[in-house]
Amino acid sequence: MSRHFTLCADDFAQSAAISEAIIELLAARRLSATSVFSQSPLWPALAAQLAAQPSAEVGLHFNLTHPFDDGARPLSHWLLNSQLRRLPLDWLADQVRRQLDAFTSAFGRLPDFIDGHQHVHALPQVRDALLSTLKTFGGRPYLRAPDLLGHPGDSRIKAMILKALCHGFARQAGKAGYHVPAWFGGLYSLSPEADYPALMDKWLATMPDGALLMCHPGSGDDADDPIAAARRNEYGYLASARFTESCERFGTWPRPRLN
Repeated sequence: MSRHFTLCADDFAQSAAISEAIIELLAARRLSATSVFSQSPLWPALAAQLAAQPSAEVGLHFNLTHPFDDGARPLSHWLLNSQLRRLPLDWLADQVRRQLDAFTSAFGRLPDFIDGHQHVHALPQVRDALLSTLKTFGGRPYLRAPDLLGHPGDSRIKAMILKALCHGFARQAGKAGYHVPAWFGGLYSLSPEADYPALMDKWLATMPDGALLMCHPGSGDDADDPIAAARRNEYGYLASARFTESCERFGTWPRPRLN
């Protein structure tokens, strides 16, 4: 039986090289979605390129950690203060509005879905601000639920921590009326030494129909990007015949946009 999944490339508009690689993979139908840094100064000019890929789902990559503006802080800041319930809810809600406004201003419509850079959207308090602010925009983008992680990749401890920090997000989002894919994957060490093709085989073999799988392909050699080597490895694999052979072997393929 054939299974379909959403293969989403994170970090669109982080750099020109990352964005170019994602556009190429979308055009080749190796990806089904990408999520956008709407704060990036590159986003307004790149939006038309995504609009030219009608089969792609395009989402907002909600950001609090990548330094596009003065509000960014290291992930450790958000992890600690979200657990202590010390985050400023009004400021967070304003960030959600600003990033959604920047997305729609360039793209002409609301995102198909929302996820978060380093999964910050699903942290306590951040999720409250996200869900309350979404009500004012209308529409029903689906939401990535890191607490529904279905496979740890090569990082069991990292997977356990992520699920614990985001515990309850899927339930809260569902209660608010937002769809969340029931299985999420693609987590791994992002090390250049990781065997990404072997990991993909494990995800393809394990995932149910309708799963959501994240990836981080890119090209170029950005010295400021700590996962640049892993991005190149992912891009090379996803563009290769080995990826299509694995999809055929496991009877699954990235799902195109349905609406």
